[in-house]
This record gives sequence, C-alpha cells and structure tokens, in this order.
Amino acid sequence: MIYELRVYRCVPGRLPNLLKRFETTTLKLWEKHGIRPSGFFTTLIGESNQELTYLLAWESLAEREKKWTAFQTDPDWISARAKSEEDGQIVGNIVSQLLTPTAFSTLK
Repeated sequence: MIYELRVYRCVPGRLPNLLKRFETTTLKLWEKHGIRPSGFFTTLIGESNQELTYLLAWESLAEREKKWTAFQTDPDWISARAKSEEDGQIVGNIVSQLLTPTAFSTLK
C-alpha cells in the first residue's frame, strides 16, 4: 500500500469553502473514481490553521496515476471546482508526498 499525504494551504479565510467543497462535491467524485481517503485533518496547533491535511490510500503508483488523472479531468470536477471558486481562489498551494509504511507502522 502507498499513502499520499496532501496538505492544502488555503487563501486566508477560505478554509470553510474548501471543507464545504470536499463534503458536498469532492468526496462523491472520489467515490465515483474509486479514490480511497484514509483520513482528513485540520490544524489545531501549527504553522497555519488554514490547512486541510489528508491521506489517500493507493495500491500502486499506476493505480494513483490512472484514478487521479480520471478525477482531475472529469468534467463534473472541472465544473464544480470552477463554481466553488467563482468568488475567488480557495487554495493557495498544495504539498503532496507519496509515502510507504515502515515495518512498524499501524497503517500497512
């Protein structure tokens, strides 16, 4: 199993918009494309409280490439993203890391 750690740093004040987009749109589209989230987190204490951090689970890099590309190019996603940003950009930057569990990890 491969895990993808993604951190979205929002434009100041726009985190509620990002959370709403995930709850109402993104998760449904991920289900459609077979993308498996493993957890979502907001920052309680840290550099910024305007972040959404989450983990995705992938069987392989090939699965990630196929499913993520299908999601990113889905006309429903393109439309929903544009609609959610009609009043301005939501995400300032995204950091993504692909991780493999250690032998002692509780996630395998």
